Amino acid sequence: MSQLDLARLQFAMTSIYHFLFVPVTIGLGFLTALLQTGWRRTGRAELLALTRFFGTLLVINIAMGVVTGLVQEFQFGMDWSAYSRTVGDVFGAPLAMEGLAAFFLESTFLGLWLFGWDRLSPRVHLATIWLVVAGAALSGAFIMAANSWMQHPVGYTLDPATRRPRLDDVVRLFTNPVFLRGYLHVLLASLVTGAVVMLAVSAWHLRRAPDRVAFHASARLALVVLVPSLLVAMLVGSELGVTEGRFQPMKIAGAEAQWTTCEPCSFSLFQIGGGRNDTTPTKILAVPHLLSLLATNHWNGRVLGLGAVQSQYEQRYGPGDYVPNIFVQYWSMRVMAYLAVVVLLIGLWGLWLVWRKRLGRSRWFPRAALWILPLPFLMNTAGWLLTENGRQPWIVQGLQLTAHGVSPSLDAPTVGAGVVVFLLLYAALAAVEVVLMTRHARKEPAPPAAGDEPLPALAY
Repeated sequence: MSQLDLARLQFAMTSIYHFLFVPVTIGLGFLTALLQTGWRRTGRAELLALTRFFGTLLVINIAMGVVTGLVQEFQFGMDWSAYSRTVGDVFGAPLAMEGLAAFFLESTFLGLWLFGWDRLSPRVHLATIWLVVAGAALSGAFIMAANSWMQHPVGYTLDPATRRPRLDDVVRLFTNPVFLRGYLHVLLASLVTGAVVMLAVSAWHLRRAPDRVAFHASARLALVVLVPSLLVAMLVGSELGVTEGRFQPMKIAGAEAQWTTCEPCSFSLFQIGGGRNDTTPTKILAVPHLLSLLATNHWNGRVLGLGAVQSQYEQRYGPGDYVPNIFVQYWSMRVMAYLAVVVLLIGLWGLWLVWRKRLGRSRWFPRAALWILPLPFLMNTAGWLLTENGRQPWIVQGLQLTAHGVSPSLDAPTVGAGVVVFLLLYAALAAVEVVLMTRHARKEPAPPAAGDEPLPALAY
């Protein structure tokens, strides 16, 4: 493998691993804040126990997420110094905002929430957990603004002397259409992930003791958040596809392995072939007009094929291969979509059981809810593969090729050694994370202290 291949592998590995923690932090943090808010308003002791129980899972997750996030940002100077030197005037701005504002906000108020149970007033202490959630969401906003600029560069001018992009309109950076839809999609995916984590933990306890009132409450809360979040996420994801089809037509054509321009266009639930050496795939179970709807929002919308976009790029940017890995692009789209349908069906099943007041008596639902725990993480990973692979061979769409962004001072053996080190390190961190999260998730929630209950409703 070349230095470029190894550098991409290392960054993909660290980014995917880091993003396992981000949606849990945002989603589980939001649900924990809802639990504490419910306790402060009603005084129900089981909500206090659940707040502390899931809050501990949240803290473990944040600790691991911080470590892996710092490593990820250091790679811009390690493996991608040419990229950082070229676009640092734009890309560095949202990263600096994330570190100076969002990360400090999140970490400061997390500490206050952890150690302020008996030291802060109830109203202030409740505010700290909501500020933790706000900090995590704000951190994601700055990172997504930077990533969206790579997908669709806006708000910059090229320096006439250096020919490097220079940020001149920060408002456009945060009103980038790719950012607005992409960030909302990430927030909704985070709510789905956090809800599935809470539901799976609750289901495990309900399987052992169906009469546990506390975990009935957390399961109901998870389901009420899960289903609407997933439905809206599907709609927003569809709109994001339309936006990316406008600015990155190669990405959308690659997601369907559509080599020829079509109008209207069908969407294949499954197909054989369609790779670089097979431009005539066999579509199986093709849904008429669906690709047109997903890519253009029109029943008979026109979608450019990979061959047509390749010709346009050659005329605009010069000779080169601008087609991404079609296998990754095609199946990432379907893994994300098909698993989302599975999670939605399980969520609807759970809501039906809640409505019928049979959640605790169901034999099979707790098992199904436990087994869908990995699915949101696979969906999130597939979504990022779809987004980032579809941009290739660009590191910044239309401005810099990925091959031109690697550090010139490194070689393949050096980067390869880094890949091995990070692989071993992250495997160890993963083992620690799984042990800590699993061990705590299996514990009984600690009973409230005598001074914590009863609490009059709406008393502050």
